[in-house]
Amino acid sequence: MSERRGGLGRGLAALIPTGPPPGSAAPAENGAAVAPASPAGPSGPEDKGWFAANGAAGAQGGAVAGAVYREVPVSQIKPNPKQPRHVFDEDALNELEHSIREFGLMQPIVVRELGADEYELVMGERRLRASQLAELEAIPAIVRQTADEAMLRDALLENIHRVQLNPLEEAAAYQQLLDEFAVTHEELASRIGRSRPVITNTIRLLKLPLAVQRRVAAGVLSAGHARALLSLEDADSQEELAARIVAEGMSVRATEEAVTLKKSEKPAKPKPAPRKPIQAPGLQELANRLSDRFDTRVKVDLGRRKGRITLEFGSVDDLERIVALMDKNQANQTLETD
Repeated sequence: MSERRGGLGRGLAALIPTGPPPGSAAPAENGAAVAPASPAGPSGPEDKGWFAANGAAGAQGGAVAGAVYREVPVSQIKPNPKQPRHVFDEDALNELEHSIREFGLMQPIVVRELGADEYELVMGERRLRASQLAELEAIPAIVRQTADEAMLRDALLENIHRVQLNPLEEAAAYQQLLDEFAVTHEELASRIGRSRPVITNTIRLLKLPLAVQRRVAAGVLSAGHARALLSLEDADSQEELAARIVAEGMSVRATEEAVTLKKSEKPAKPKPAPRKPIQAPGLQELANRLSDRFDTRVKVDLGRRKGRITLEFGSVDDLERIVALMDKNQANQTLETD
């Protein structure tokens, strides 16, 4: 038999023993294989065992301590509060519900025990939802000890393995793992079977404007479109091109070409700011005197070489009135000089 591959999805063999290993307890009376229990408290804040180079216990497919198979009432199962997936395809859920009604739940979910008659989901959100739709009273489950720190990790691994997360959910889950475990992109990539560039580029999607992120989460834009948009520096350009992608149905290749063309465009030269008029002392007083003389609004502007006097009039008659006042003033000045 070929060696088991590391990385995503350890399968049922990693969750419950397929047979009693040497030194283990005998199977329980109900036929469920029970591994010897061992204390498994939450790891400390500096515990990176899951990300260690040699891997945590069971990382290569060993049995998980304390795992037991049993039928669990659906009403006693609480959802995983750290479930990274937020969008569930309704058609796929309905198909799974129909399958469960016909053949039952073929693959058990994974839960942890919180107390008497109370469980919390670790893996299998879609199966639990479909079972609820099928109105099952109890479903098969693997009950195992899972620390709080492992809840997000296990749910993320299952969803990535089944390709159920949209790119934004995956990016948010990666970022949360980095924050909670204080590890590098390289360490995270090694443990979940992804390359470091994939981790880094996926997390970069969180830098997109919210309007673009919503389109990615809704499936209107693909991760390829989103990564191409990241090459544009300003949010307005990203949102503008995202809207164009949706309207024109552009491919990722066409989007990359549009980004290249956009980046090669020379920025428009800013228009020169209008010159501020020179505020010479006495200009406003002169404008007020002229306004009083002609009974209208007068504006006096002084430039570097010349100035301008602007008189407002409300109608042709008003204009003739102002001209008549000017003629009268000129006639008075002529008489005074004579």
